[in-house]
Order: sequence, then C-alpha cells, then structure tokens
Amino acid sequence: MARDAAPKLLSGGNPQIAKGYGDAVLQSYIDAMPGWKQDVGRRIDALVTAVVPDVVKAVKWNSPFYGMEKDVWFLGFHCMSKYVKVAFFKGAQLVPLPPGASKQADVRYLDIYEDRRFDEAQFSDWVRQASALPGEKM
Repeated sequence: MARDAAPKLLSGGNPQIAKGYGDAVLQSYIDAMPGWKQDVGRRIDALVTAVVPDVVKAVKWNSPFYGMEKDVWFLGFHCMSKYVKVAFFKGAQLVPLPPGASKQADVRYLDIYEDRRFDEAQFSDWVRQASALPGEKM
C-alpha cells in the first residue's frame, strides 16, 4: 500500500491500522473511521484524554486502546456496521454497570449509535472509575 493511500476498511467499516503506540497512531485510526463514526472516535478520545491526561494510547488488532501503562488497558473501541462498540475491560466493577453484557465476566460494553443520545457525563465517570482499576494485560 502506498504511504498516502487510505487505510483499508474491514467489516463494519473498521479501519485496518498497523499496530503501534502513542497518540499519532491512534489519531490515524480515528482519521480513517468512516462517516459519523469519526466524530464519535474524536469525542471518545477527547473525553478519555480530559479525564486521564497521562493516558497511554495504542492501536492493536485494528482497535484503539487506552491504559495507564503500556499493554495494560482499561478501555478500547471498535467500529461495527451501525455503531461504535466501547469495551470497558473491567466494566463489571463500574457503577452503574455499562449496559452491554459480554461473554467475558469482567467486560462490559457501551454501544454508541449515530441517532441515539451519548451520555458524555456518564461515559467520563466510567472512564474515571475504569482508569483507577487494575487494567487488562494484552
């Protein structure tokens, strides 16, 4: 792929971005998010960064990750066909629980749709709580 070519979009419109660490690679992922999802990605990033100014950022497995140290993550997100899926890796310990259950006992999800209200205050509180918990090593 040429250096200036747009990233390939995988199923659900999820950008295919090479694994990397830091804000620049995460911004590359967000820049490649299709349509309205790009605004959601920018908002998620801005809220996480506002709540946790020293957050560690990466893209792994074509998904952005946020943590308190390298390879230990509290949150990630992924583009799906009709929504952006946010994963709180220790979400079962958050109060109130994020609404989406998982096959993994600790994980809880928040699905953000284009035409539904996104409670930024609640999201920010979950980020604050999640960042204070031991992260998930990945």
